[in-house]
Amino acid sequence: MIKDALYSIGLSGFYFDDQRAIKAGAKEDGFAYRGVPLTSGYESVRQKGESISVILILDDDQIAFGDCAAIQYSGAGGREPLFKAKELVKDLENVVFPFLFQEKWESFRFICQKLETLSINGRKLHTALRYGVSQAILDAFSKYYKKTMTEIIRDEYLLNFDIKKIPIFAQSGDERYINVDKMILKRVDVLPHALINNVETKLGWRGEKLIEYLGWLKERVKILGDENYHPIFHIDVYGTIGIAFQYNIDEIVEYMEKLEKICYPYKLRIEGPVDMESKELQIDFLSKIKRKLKERGINVDIVADEWCNSLDDIKDFIKAEAVDMIQIKTPVLGSIHNSIEAVLYCRENNIGAYLGGSCNETDRSAQVSVHIALATQADQILAKPGMGVDEGLMIVYNEMMRTLKILKKKGLNVIDA
Repeated sequence: MIKDALYSIGLSGFYFDDQRAIKAGAKEDGFAYRGVPLTSGYESVRQKGESISVILILDDDQIAFGDCAAIQYSGAGGREPLFKAKELVKDLENVVFPFLFQEKWESFRFICQKLETLSINGRKLHTALRYGVSQAILDAFSKYYKKTMTEIIRDEYLLNFDIKKIPIFAQSGDERYINVDKMILKRVDVLPHALINNVETKLGWRGEKLIEYLGWLKERVKILGDENYHPIFHIDVYGTIGIAFQYNIDEIVEYMEKLEKICYPYKLRIEGPVDMESKELQIDFLSKIKRKLKERGINVDIVADEWCNSLDDIKDFIKAEAVDMIQIKTPVLGSIHNSIEAVLYCRENNIGAYLGGSCNETDRSAQVSVHIALATQADQILAKPGMGVDEGLMIVYNEMMRTLKILKKKGLNVIDA
């Protein structure tokens, strides 16, 4: 099916940031950070993001490709170490490309499952490599069978439910005011992320800065929106609520009740209210918060991110009834078949499936994620890459609308395309 394999080293849509150093108080200096990196592999607290494009040339000279990329906060939350492109291309040349030439190209899913098992000196391939190579594999099947990637996934997993537009979640980065205006003007479905990753400067030691921000956000939606625009508020707090309230569950729940009242009538989701530095502790603490919220009738959704780094991890969070929604962080899960199966598992268990990822991905990985979301009908998808709102939103929205039109033309059951 393929006759050649190439790669090119490129840039990603954002930067690698040392989350530990930022949480420890690294000071912003323009767009950079001052301070000493605390996570292994970092040369500075913020450094350029990298990518590798994996290019497959098919027997009929069609070209398929996918992009290897890693998340902004690489090395944090139990995740893979920093992605260094020049070091990892050796693994492509020595292990991955020979594997692809030897394989029988019968099933996208089967090849991706085998890709996950490849190892070098006893270690698995970096998740970024598995992520990008699996995108290229999916694209190769798409080109060979002359179908969209959405159709290849649906055929592989025997999915026959209706297809409709997936709500898009945009992230503001540190420009949490001006970027909200962009989101409202473009009627983003879920907003604004807000990057609340520091207690002192962004949350407040009693949560007062987030309270003020959410009040502003609600008023801004009313001013710039209209009566038909009713977005969901989704805030990522990177464990800062736990720090500010010294992991007192009652105080954390009371604080969330305040946030719910401030946001009303808009739905509120809080991602990562605590970060307990291990999966088991994270699941246990989030389970307690969720139970307490339910007991008190507080309608704030808890979203898991940190320590949810594999399909098995996602299943563990769901089985423990720890959350209302899972961020399926696509680059972290490695081969994209894991992300596909994670969304389907969430659907089967009535847990919100947020097909996320990172601002530090590429246009290509974002496009492939759209096909995963459409095929599996995830509950929301991240607008990526970048932190400028417009670019990532454009890439994800346009790929989605193009694909919906194509699928409808082909006679698939597409709703409101």
